[in-house]
Amino acid sequence: MEKLLCSFFFCFLLLSFKAQSQEVEDERAFDYESDGIKGPTHWGELRPEWHACKAGLMQSPIDMLHERVEVISHLGDLKINYKPSNATLKNRGHDMMMKWIEGGGFMEVNGMQYKLKQCHWHSPSEHTIDGKKFDLEAHLVHESSNGMVSVIGILYQIGEPDYFLSTIKDHLEVVSDSHEEERIIGVIDPTLIKIGSKRYYRYMGSLTVPPCTESVMWTMIHEVRTVTEEQVKLLRVAVHDDSDTNARPLQPIYDRKTQLQRPKESEV
Repeated sequence: MEKLLCSFFFCFLLLSFKAQSQEVEDERAFDYESDGIKGPTHWGELRPEWHACKAGLMQSPIDMLHERVEVISHLGDLKINYKPSNATLKNRGHDMMMKWIEGGGFMEVNGMQYKLKQCHWHSPSEHTIDGKKFDLEAHLVHESSNGMVSVIGILYQIGEPDYFLSTIKDHLEVVSDSHEEERIIGVIDPTLIKIGSKRYYRYMGSLTVPPCTESVMWTMIHEVRTVTEEQVKLLRVAVHDDSDTNARPLQPIYDRKTQLQRPKESEV
């Protein structure tokens, strides 16, 4: 009965709220300077529609503290059906965003499909595990037909090159060497972003950039992947901003549940 109620928890939240406001396309209206007037502590004051950045009770990112995480096994593997599709690479001011023009496939949760819209990167990571930050975090942003948002987050630490970033290196370098803000880069296969589907954290949060819209379903992959320092640096250099970070500080958890989906031993 407890497990049934728990599965209803996310379903209820998803049906009760809609993340109707998407991330700001041009991020020059804010920055990540901790002591600046446009920094994270002031985002909620810059525009009325960004009020949730300051007053919201389900903000992201958070720390996934093991003592607070509920280990479960009934959510099952992630249901992901991605496909190659034409994409663009856009400089949003503080990050690089890859957008699939027709959508890059979908993920399915509780019978609802969320179309893959775009991915972007934050360095260092925004989410932490037991207080530990990582070198890079990728966000794959999905949206359902009724405007609800689901994000898959992947954490990286310095090590071997990430294959997907290696495949788009030339595109990033071209953007880095010019001031072209958006570039058509042809067909990109999102399945090359190795996700893994068996172990992941799940919680309800928000967009991590203004307007900080809440009721976003977060799926943070448990396995930490690797990336080189050069790859992280290229993602930052290509943006042409003056900051050495584009990571929002951790937000209060309040009374939210954080779950860790882990298969039963018989399913591993």
